[in-house]
Amino acid sequence: MNVWHQDDTFWEGAAQFIFSRSCCGQVPKDVDCALALLELPPGATVLDLPCGQGRHSLEFTRRGYRVTGADRTACYLAEARRKAEKESLEVEWIEADMRAFRRESTYAAVVNLFTSFGYFQDAADDVRVAEHFFASLKPGGRLLMDLMGKEVLARIFQEREWHQRDDGTLFLEERKVSQNWNWIDVRWIAVSGTERREYRFAHRLYSAGELVPLLTGVGFGPVTVFGSLKGAPYDDKAQRLVILAQKPE
Repeated sequence: MNVWHQDDTFWEGAAQFIFSRSCCGQVPKDVDCALALLELPPGATVLDLPCGQGRHSLEFTRRGYRVTGADRTACYLAEARRKAEKESLEVEWIEADMRAFRRESTYAAVVNLFTSFGYFQDAADDVRVAEHFFASLKPGGRLLMDLMGKEVLARIFQEREWHQRDDGTLFLEERKVSQNWNWIDVRWIAVSGTERREYRFAHRLYSAGELVPLLTGVGFGPVTVFGSLKGAPYDDKAQRLVILAQKPE
């Protein structure tokens, strides 16, 4: 069955909304925060998985880190390569599914950002991805994850909302939670003039109390939870679910 995360037409069409100008503009600040949490030494090896069009991979590279960006979507990697070449940045780009990619004891840090975890209908696939994160890290290496946590979403949840983008496109989003708050289905509708485009995707929702045991179960420890990339507490004011997990020495 061809599910949404294996559909290139979805990723190609939705790219302009996933990689919006505002999101891309936030990247330098996000990497500042990520580096503060990861405490990486200069020139350390970093795996960005999945990397999308490479916006975080490129920023880590600008800071002097040796970066591998891996993603299953060829058109995103082509755009990442184009941007890297334009700036004469050396990044290793790998086309690979996150359920398959691993390099034993290679990286000082693995970053998984922008709610890029939980895509798969079989929860065992999420465990497999976490196992690959763990295996790919050097002893003492750290994993940084940034998701929309279940607790945060429950606090701010809206079934429907819309806004007008800078280019005049009317953008509507519809959300439906199911499976006892374990799953969310999302529909995007973009209307520009007489053109109407629709995109559907879905993913598993994780609370901190669910994700931490998943990570400790594959070997991580200690695992620390934050409410933002700035390191805020994961409490009733949390904006994101941010996980910092270490592979034991």
